Amino acid sequence: MSFRKFGPNDIISNTMKAHPSCEFFIYDGKVYYNNQPELTGAFSPQTLNIQPGHISLYEYNIDKLSGSNNFSYPFVTKQGSGASFKTVGATTYTNEFAYGDTISSSYPMSASIYREYMVLAGSRKTGTDTATGDTFEAGPVYPHFYALKNKLNHYGIRSQHYRVSSSINFDKNDQNLNLISIPSIFYGTRIAPGTISLKWYFTGSLIGELQDIKQNGELIQVGPAGSPSSGSIAGVVLYEEGFVLLTGSWDLNDETIPMTAGSTTTSKPSWLFWGAGMHDGVSQPTTAGSGNTSNYMSASFLFNFKGQTNTQVLTMFAHAHRGEVNYSNNPTYLKHGQTKVSLTSSQIYEENSSLDVANLASSSYSDLSASFKRQVYISRVAIYDESKNLIGVTTLSNPILKEEDQDYSFKIRLDI
Repeated sequence: MSFRKFGPNDIISNTMKAHPSCEFFIYDGKVYYNNQPELTGAFSPQTLNIQPGHISLYEYNIDKLSGSNNFSYPFVTKQGSGASFKTVGATTYTNEFAYGDTISSSYPMSASIYREYMVLAGSRKTGTDTATGDTFEAGPVYPHFYALKNKLNHYGIRSQHYRVSSSINFDKNDQNLNLISIPSIFYGTRIAPGTISLKWYFTGSLIGELQDIKQNGELIQVGPAGSPSSGSIAGVVLYEEGFVLLTGSWDLNDETIPMTAGSTTTSKPSWLFWGAGMHDGVSQPTTAGSGNTSNYMSASFLFNFKGQTNTQVLTMFAHAHRGEVNYSNNPTYLKHGQTKVSLTSSQIYEENSSLDVANLASSSYSDLSASFKRQVYISRVAIYDESKNLIGVTTLSNPILKEEDQDYSFKIRLDI
C-alpha cells in the first residue's frame, strides 16, 4: 500500500452556515411545531412518544408502547474512568453507586419552548429565623431572571432596553415580565437576527405583531398597520442564549381574557400574556373558574424565527496521479492459480517474486484477449496521521476504474 502526503492546497477548513426555520403555534394549552400533526402508531398513541410541540433527540423508541420493558435506553457501568451522565452529580456518583453498578438514563429525550410569567420579577422569598422569629430575605422567587441579569446588562451596548435598569425604561426588578425559553436544539448556534416574528390573534384576527426589524434585539410592534402602539418596543431577544423577554404592558384590544392558571382574574391582552398555554399550566380547564372561557379559546399565538448553525467543515483532496496508484493488494489483482509462496519454514517465509498480474482489460472481440493494461479499481481512501495511524476511511459508493494514463482527484468532506 502506498502513502501520499497532502499538499499545501489539498486541505481546506471553513465554516458552513445553515438557517433552519422554526414555527410554533400555541392554542388552548397546546403547542404545535412546524405544522406537524400528531402521529398515531400501531402500538403507541404518539408515534415518537413525545407531546405535540416537542422535538425528539435521536428519535429512538419509535411506535413503542409506553410503560413496556422494550424501550431502548442509554447506560454506563461505573468504572475507574469516571464515565457518567451530566445529570448525575459528583456527590451522587461517589456515594450512591458502587464500582460495577449500572447508571442508566432514558429515551426519548425531548425539548420544546416554555413560557414563564413573572410578577415583580426581582422579588425575593422571605424566611423566618426559628430561634428569634425574625424574617429575612431568602432566594429569588424567579431564579431564571436573576440568572439572566448579567447577560441583560452585558447586551446593553446593543440597546438600552436590555438593561435591567436604565434611564429610558422601568427597572425590570419591579416589572411583570414574560420570559420565553427556546432550547438550542431548535436554533443551533444562535437565533438569526432579523428573523423573529411574534403574532397575537383574537378570533382569528391579528391584534399585534412584534419583529426585530433593527436586528439589535429590540422587539418592535409592527402590526396591525396603523395600531396606536406601532413602533413601541415590547421586549428584547437574547439571540445567543435563546430567550425572549417581553415587557410590553399596553392593551392590544378591549376584550378581557383569563390568562393565569388557577385564577379567576381576567386581563386585557398585552405582550405580558403572549403565549399563554405554552407549557406554563394555562389551559381551558385551569381558567374555567373565570367564567370567560370562550375568550380564552379565542386567543392564539404564532412564533416564527430562523436559527443559525455554524458547522466546521474539513475538505481534503486526495489525488491519484497518472502513473501512480496502479497496484492493489487485493488477491484478485493477480492471476488465479499461481503459487504465491515459494519457500516457507519455521524461520523463513518467501513469496514468489515473479507473480503475473491479471489482465482486466476487456476486448471488443469474443475470442481475442485485449492488450495488457495496468489498471485497478479504487474503492476507498484511507486517511492517516503523521505517525501513520489510521484515523478515517472514505468508501466510494461504486469502485472507480483507474488506468495507468488517468488522473483522479477525490474530494473528501468531514463535518466536525
